[in-house]
Amino acid sequence: MQIESVPPQRHLPPLVKLALELGPLVLFFLGNAYSERFGVAPDQKLFVATGVFIAATVVALTIHYVMVRRLPIMPLVSGVVVVVFGGLTLALQDKTFIMVKPTIVNSLFGTVLLGGLLFGRSLLSVVLDSMFSLTEEGWRKLTFRWGVFFFVLAALNEVVWRTQTEDFWVNFKVFGIMPITVLFALAQTPLLTRYERKTPQPEA
Repeated sequence: MQIESVPPQRHLPPLVKLALELGPLVLFFLGNAYSERFGVAPDQKLFVATGVFIAATVVALTIHYVMVRRLPIMPLVSGVVVVVFGGLTLALQDKTFIMVKPTIVNSLFGTVLLGGLLFGRSLLSVVLDSMFSLTEEGWRKLTFRWGVFFFVLAALNEVVWRTQTEDFWVNFKVFGIMPITVLFALAQTPLLTRYERKTPQPEA
């Protein structure tokens, strides 16, 4: 009996992946920063930016799927929340929905990761298994750290949007959250190195 070979999963080039993940966020910032130049009233800037954000997110997810025929879990969940909460923002003309979106997304990710650990599952390995090869202990520790970090991001978003101006919140969302996340990810390098699963060397 002939066994059909399973085609290998396709992966996006790193720069394309980065552009698709950051592109909608950058356009969100630009829509808020420059829409007044096109006659948009100051109190309507965030609504325009939200519409741009929704459209750009849908386009980015579509391009991702067309190129690799699958969608990664975290961008997909985030995209769904963008469309739902962004749509509520526009439909109800209430900016609160788009402002709490990061809180909802990060709290959801944190709950799933830490909740998985309670049931003995390191769910981060499901998302990042193709990127890293770690021991079970390594995945548990990395999952716990990211779970806590997502709750920290959720708390930061709550503090900023409730105490600062709209423009400050938008700038923080683009130029604050991303650098913080990159620095946190880089800080995990020692853990990744320590718990890397070693490939057994073939005997001579």
